Amino acid sequence: PRMDPNDGRVISNFIMQALRGEPLTIYGDGQQTRSFCFADDLIRGMMLMMDQDQEIGPINIGNPGEYTMLQLAQEVLKAIPESKSTIVHVPLPQDDPKQRCPDITKARTILGWSPTIDLKAGLARTVDYYRGELAKSAT
Repeated sequence: PRMDPNDGRVISNFIMQALRGEPLTIYGDGQQTRSFCFADDLIRGMMLMMDQDQEIGPINIGNPGEYTMLQLAQEVLKAIPESKSTIVHVPLPQDDPKQRCPDITKARTILGWSPTIDLKAGLARTVDYYRGELAKSAT
């Protein structure tokens, strides 16, 4: 929630495309993976890092749950069942990474932190936010 709907990130792009009934754009075959961490979890992890009395060095804060872009598009469409959107594939940019997934071992062991909001719950909250924003702009 509260991400700019036009910021170009995959979550906001897919949700806005689905709410508008536009095709969801997937680059390449959609098998590249990403991990998504809900802002509340991220902030909680950062607060735990700041509360440390000693220097703990770099720690990855993120969600190790990996999803392909195709899986993400399908999850967005499930979160917006009224959407008539389809999925379209366009060429994959040359510099697009095949995988992004944090190793949060240090966060778990040093901070006792791990994410608690899964993709489905995070999408539901984000979809609700964007629905409200679209309703405001329609009036």
